Amino acid sequence: MQDGFIARHGLWSDAQQAAAELALARIRDADIRLIRLVWCDTHGWTRARTVTPSAFRAALADGYSIGAGSWSLDAAGGRVFQTFTKGGGMGLPEMTGSPNLILVPDPETFRPLPWAPGVAMILCDDYFRDGRPFFFSPRHLLRRVLTSAADRGVAPVIGLEVEWTLMRRMNGDGDDAVNQPGRRGAPPATAPVEPGFSYDSETYLDRVQPLISTLADHYSALDLGLRSFDNELGAGQLECTFDPKPAWNAAADFLIFRSATRQIARREGYLASFMTFPDGPGLFPSGWHLHLSLTDAETGRNLFTPDGDAALSPTGMSFLAGQLAHARNGIAFSAPTVNGYRRFRANSLAPDRVAWNVEHRGVMLRVLGGAGSTATRIENRVGEPAANPYLAMAAQIAAGLDGIARALQPFPPDDEPYQSDREMLPTSLSDALDLLEGSDFFRDAFGDTYLTYFLRMKRAEISRYQAFLSETGTDPDAGVTDWETNEYFDAF
Repeated sequence: MQDGFIARHGLWSDAQQAAAELALARIRDADIRLIRLVWCDTHGWTRARTVTPSAFRAALADGYSIGAGSWSLDAAGGRVFQTFTKGGGMGLPEMTGSPNLILVPDPETFRPLPWAPGVAMILCDDYFRDGRPFFFSPRHLLRRVLTSAADRGVAPVIGLEVEWTLMRRMNGDGDDAVNQPGRRGAPPATAPVEPGFSYDSETYLDRVQPLISTLADHYSALDLGLRSFDNELGAGQLECTFDPKPAWNAAADFLIFRSATRQIARREGYLASFMTFPDGPGLFPSGWHLHLSLTDAETGRNLFTPDGDAALSPTGMSFLAGQLAHARNGIAFSAPTVNGYRRFRANSLAPDRVAWNVEHRGVMLRVLGGAGSTATRIENRVGEPAANPYLAMAAQIAAGLDGIARALQPFPPDDEPYQSDREMLPTSLSDALDLLEGSDFFRDAFGDTYLTYFLRMKRAEISRYQAFLSETGTDPDAGVTDWETNEYFDAF
């Protein structure tokens, strides 16, 4: 591993070098026979190549070569970019002809999969063959933002609070489930696992205790730091909360949690969906609440904790102000699906406008903690559970850091946010993308190349949705459409 691609380009830290040796030892000791080399695409999906231990050992020196084709596909596998033209349809010489990329494993993310004996996984980063970070990698984007934070002497810490929907599968996949490029097949028939709308019901939660126990055991084996399972409002709606971790680790944990949950549930005869608002009797919108604080990079001290009666420290107030300032322009990273905007309704436990307050679940940014509390933090309630964690976290952290850099101050808190005159959140993905396109801040923070790519990718998704509405005469205001169900329910 000392003279391969990874060493030549200096892509690993000393800690990763040591973790690589530990991974090889675990493969031997645990009789691991297959390893999934996993990467995260723009949609927040986990894609993978499965390799043998000998191929994995080679990848720890030279990486693993893959085609760039998946990066040209939208969420339904439709080709958005003409990859076999000059510039790959993107105006980028490096993308001509769908070239090979190099997957570089991150040894600190190596984990045996407890539900798949003899199989392990490891998260990877995408690089060009000359060692440059790949343009479109969400992990590289978050790494860039975290480097900016480190340059300021601060380290973001994030706690995950994720709602999702559990359904019982009633049949297998039929012919109508088969996908075509740009068109998702129908999801399997499902039924609720409990009647719903009995918030925090112990009895209803017990109906799925065997699966919850299995999930909890597997989460523990994956070192995800699970804190709780909650029975939420909707039928089969659950919430999982996790210990706060450094942002880099929290993003990986979210990605692995979502993938693991779906795979384990399917093996047990269930369907776990992270679609925001599934269609069906008793189903209720789900959100992803991102709990974020900044710590001193050297001492670990929470920099949001106030000394007196203020909601946050001066640093925390400026960070909050930055999040407020860029909330509308950056919401597409936290709510990246057509379906996600059905959640933003008044008096629904979800925000509908850019507002904040202390301990208030009707606002977008909820401040928790206070004087003397080392757990002081900002809870952003705008995210959907289908969001890409790397992009959502990068956007929130970048916005907050901008608030600190410019010493911004937030407007007053709102006790009645749904009656306030604050700016409304976008009501559609299309509107959110228009706002993002006009944001000089996010164009600078994420780079023009990535922002242009993201906008084209998501607008292709919207185009397919609008074509469905036109072809079928469906009224999108009448409720969740069949297109949304096919596009998101089983795929996310």
